[in-house]
Amino acid sequence: MADKIPAEVIEIIGRSGVRGVSQIRCKVTEGEEKGKMLVRDVLGPVRIGDMLMLREIEMETPSSLGRRR
Repeated sequence: MADKIPAEVIEIIGRSGVRGVSQIRCKVTEGEEKGKMLVRDVLGPVRIGDMLMLREIEMETPSSLGRRR
């Protein structure tokens, strides 16, 4: 299993639900993917400038998620 990758919160896109889920835009700060911008859902309180440790940076494509009807 790969190590966790540090990323900095750049923007809070929105918040939803009663569980405190926030959608954020973050920037990878180290490793092979340094500088890559990602959109992630985060559980709990988060502010711009916070550092997150991401388990993975791969993105799921809409076709791999399947379609809901």
